[in-house]
Amino acid sequence: MNLKKTLVALAAAATFSSAAVAESLSVAATPVPHAELLEFVKPALAGQGVELDIKVFTDYIQPNVQVAQKQMDANFFQHQPYLDEFNAGRGTELVMVAGIHVEPFGAYSTKIQSLDELKDGAQVAIPNDPTNGGRALLLLQSAGLITLKEDARITATPRDIADNPKGLKFRELEAATVPRVLREVDLAMINTNYALEAGLNPSEDALVIEGAESPYVNILVARPDNKDSEALKKLAELLQSEEVKDFINEKYQGAVVPAF
Repeated sequence: MNLKKTLVALAAAATFSSAAVAESLSVAATPVPHAELLEFVKPALAGQGVELDIKVFTDYIQPNVQVAQKQMDANFFQHQPYLDEFNAGRGTELVMVAGIHVEPFGAYSTKIQSLDELKDGAQVAIPNDPTNGGRALLLLQSAGLITLKEDARITATPRDIADNPKGLKFRELEAATVPRVLREVDLAMINTNYALEAGLNPSEDALVIEGAESPYVNILVARPDNKDSEALKKLAELLQSEEVKDFINEKYQGAVVPAF
């Protein structure tokens, strides 16, 4: 092949390569199920010209910080109430791109088989961030263990408990840490993604769990300046596809519920 034909061939190959993967998209996610769902759609997204770069985090702060600071394009780990609280507290303006699934919040124990067995003065571990802590307390209230003040909302803390007949004692910990103290406390209120990471089966192991009607839909999040980008639109469409719905239902068996 002469030089001219070689250059033409190389130019054609470069054009094909750039068309195959026209742009990249970086998304911060917690490991389970968020990163798993992203890995599932990654090949299909590449087929649409977008290379997905997934960065896994084990906390609820850095994924938002890095998106806000434009170090990452988007994140996938949180629900809207948490995002609202984060924006209000940090002065950020992150926005929802699409709602994907619900992870029913549950109560777990290695010491009792039923909430009826919970003793007076029992230790209960709950997340220490405003929305998930309040979510845990609302679930305990629905189970009849406590009563919150009338004006208590999703950001309720133990200080908002109006009636605590069993005298439950609360340990407020970072959400990711709660599963680690499961054997040390009488009851642990755990986010489903962390329950799954800890080898728990929410649909079987939880003593009480939110229903599928939970308002805490996990969302794909970005900034106002990039929320309408073609790459994010493509990712959102794939995450809300029938293939992903089937994947969620088959893999998580009710521990994660599609919200679309």
